[in-house]
Amino acid sequence: METLIQQLINGLSLGSVYALIAVGYSLVYSVLLFSNFAHGGFLVIGGYICYFALRAGGMNILLASLAALVGSGLSAIIVERLAYRPIRERTPVTLYMLIASMGMSIVIENIFVVTVGGRFRALPPVIPTNPVNFFGLATTSAFDILSLVTAVVFLVGLQIFLVKTKWGLAIRAASYNLKTAGLMGVNVNRLIAIVFFVAGLLAGVGGIFLSVRYTLYPQLGMITTKAFVAAVIGGLGSLPGAVVGSLILGLAEMLTAGFISSQFRDLVVFGILIVTLIVRPTGLFGKSVGEKV
Repeated sequence: METLIQQLINGLSLGSVYALIAVGYSLVYSVLLFSNFAHGGFLVIGGYICYFALRAGGMNILLASLAALVGSGLSAIIVERLAYRPIRERTPVTLYMLIASMGMSIVIENIFVVTVGGRFRALPPVIPTNPVNFFGLATTSAFDILSLVTAVVFLVGLQIFLVKTKWGLAIRAASYNLKTAGLMGVNVNRLIAIVFFVAGLLAGVGGIFLSVRYTLYPQLGMITTKAFVAAVIGGLGSLPGAVVGSLILGLAEMLTAGFISSQFRDLVVFGILIVTLIVRPTGLFGKSVGEKV
């Protein structure tokens, strides 16, 4: 029972980090109807900004994290402005933006390989990882508790932003029909920039925690494949679906590693994806649209 509770906590912690990344995927998809595969690059950018800010000295983890979140959010806006907007203004076919996002993912990864090198780096020990007794039921890591609580705070903050603010209302309107939202007076380019900033910021949070959980290297963004799988399972374009899908994957990974073998983690994850696509191609909370890429 103690092992079960420990793996459940670990699974929720990992799933909550996946959720931050998967929500970014779904947020962009809900507005532009394309999967931004450069999303993992924003995660890496956030991780490296936090790393170098801490290594430079004079910054605590809060200031370094703030710099990382702003940097990853601004980098997302830059990528959208340089790579996606010219395509979006010339053609309505989202396939071209999908292809461009694959190219931008490789570009971002190789920029870090060329500039900082491809070796693995560990963030300074500023985030607690010591064991914590969870109400006398199990022993888990303070890092897992912190990552779970942080993810919940950011996801709740995102929900408040979408429900209570003018731009949140505009994003929800654009998720139904972007052209109609533009006709109603919404500045579409600014709205899309805000969407990318929020998605990049959430990816930056995930980048910091994944850099601590594993290590930091230019290819770390490839782990967002699982976050994308979670978004597909939950239903692309559905933010609650992205969260639910991420928690399912996080729990599935940790329970598999704890009770079967860590070698079967990826097998279980992609097995769930295949079963979901066979049984419900639109995902648990997804809905059919005219075009999906």
